[in-house]
Amino acid sequence: MALMVQKYGGTSVGDPDRIKNVAARIAATRRGGSDVIVVVSAMGQTTDELIALAAQIAADPPKREMDMLLTAGERISMALLAMALHGEGIAAMSLTGSQAGIMTDASHGEAKITDIRGTRVQQGLDEGKVVIVAGFQGVDPESKEITTLGRGGSDATAVALAAAHSADACEIYTDVDGVYTADPRLVPSARKLDEVSFEEMLELSASGAGVLMARSVEFGRRFNVPIHVRSSFHDGEGTWVKEETMEQAIISGIAHDTSEAKVTVHGMPDQPGVAAALFEPLANDGVNVDMIVQNVSSDGHTDISFTVPKDHAERALEVSNRVVAAMGAARADVDRGIGKVSLVGAGMKSHPGVAAKVFRSLADAGINVEMISTSTIRVSCVVRADKVDAAVQALHDEFKPPMIFEEVGA
Repeated sequence: MALMVQKYGGTSVGDPDRIKNVAARIAATRRGGSDVIVVVSAMGQTTDELIALAAQIAADPPKREMDMLLTAGERISMALLAMALHGEGIAAMSLTGSQAGIMTDASHGEAKITDIRGTRVQQGLDEGKVVIVAGFQGVDPESKEITTLGRGGSDATAVALAAAHSADACEIYTDVDGVYTADPRLVPSARKLDEVSFEEMLELSASGAGVLMARSVEFGRRFNVPIHVRSSFHDGEGTWVKEETMEQAIISGIAHDTSEAKVTVHGMPDQPGVAAALFEPLANDGVNVDMIVQNVSSDGHTDISFTVPKDHAERALEVSNRVVAAMGAARADVDRGIGKVSLVGAGMKSHPGVAAKVFRSLADAGINVEMISTSTIRVSCVVRADKVDAAVQALHDEFKPPMIFEEVGA
């Protein structure tokens, strides 16, 4: 018997009618002969509402208590969905993350899954039940504390469960039809991709494509779990994320991200160990650094710029100021008015001229590039935030993804 893992996002379970629709879809899968594990997010805007409620109580609530509060949203969804399945005549049981054996580290608010102990999930499946698991949460096995997994946590829960239980596939149901060549809200001509490789999807997700979070793709790649991103509102095919694709596109898509800020440390002494003196304390303080650029030295000093999530910007600036004082640098500042646009395609590593064409198309659109980062399958540019939409459109017009057999350098 096949085993399917299905994950439903907040929009898909946003109200009682949608929960009933999801239950009908799950029931059809179960009646079709498959075992089913379901992972659910909190209903609609429940998580945001709980965060706002906490802000009315405390300016800086303890992270432990925030985790206790936020896990309530998924528990509501899972219980209501189990009730709806019983109404469909389908045996079901709901489990919290800890009951489902989602083991994590101790980092409240951004915990990482370390193990899946799926005894209760397997027991439910053996009894012929649909097992519904609350996404976004787990438990630290050492302290027994409840934790949350941070952004994209429910996706990560679903793919991790699929890997642990050797599922045939993991279906991520959402409010869009799949993975597009660009955000269709910005580029009306964007096209849905039928397939994309794990490698490409990791780059798209890390570059701002919010349809599937990077952590879930990492699980899929590591354990070779095919992921099907599809709409919860119709039965059409979505986008398959898997190891091999039928056609290796030169350019698969364009992602953008306006959630980062740029920190610059000015006048750092240009000597061995300076970069380590800056980035080691940033890492120790839990600051996630993305792009890094160091200017050419002038008069024995250099500037170092790097991007971080906006919610890490203040922490990054505090650490940078300590380094400025310790190293005798000039100053540190933060720029929140930036955005990042990225061109992704596994085929570009064997096709020269892609990067040059990126820079030319942005220049022709009057867009200045402030920072550049590349990998074998990605070119990322930092531009002003108010130019991001135009940059995405310019690159999409230029490359027309998914580009497969065209000559990039022509």
